[in-house]
Amino acid sequence: MPAAALKPKPLPTQSTAQHPVLFDSPHEPVTKRPLPAGRPREWYVTHNRRLKAMRLAIALLDSGIYLPAQARDERIRSKAQEIGMRPPSGTTCHMVRAFMRYSR
Repeated sequence: MPAAALKPKPLPTQSTAQHPVLFDSPHEPVTKRPLPAGRPREWYVTHNRRLKAMRLAIALLDSGIYLPAQARDERIRSKAQEIGMRPPSGTTCHMVRAFMRYSR
């Protein structure tokens, strides 16, 4: 009889890790690197806008706003002020809702 047949199968909620995973908390952010040179200016603007929209989407999700319909421009701008960020433009607010919509 194979040895695998003798071992009990773990429950779906049980961890199958051989050793516990240690989380280093609080987490330190990765050191920033300069953006690649030689791209058109529009690429940098779009890149930074995506990063800002992603930070805002994460902050909204952490605060309990899960649906894009709940994230109106006023709410997004107030959350930006709350986390110490400049108020986003209408385009960035639209991008925040898009991130929330497509993360599902």
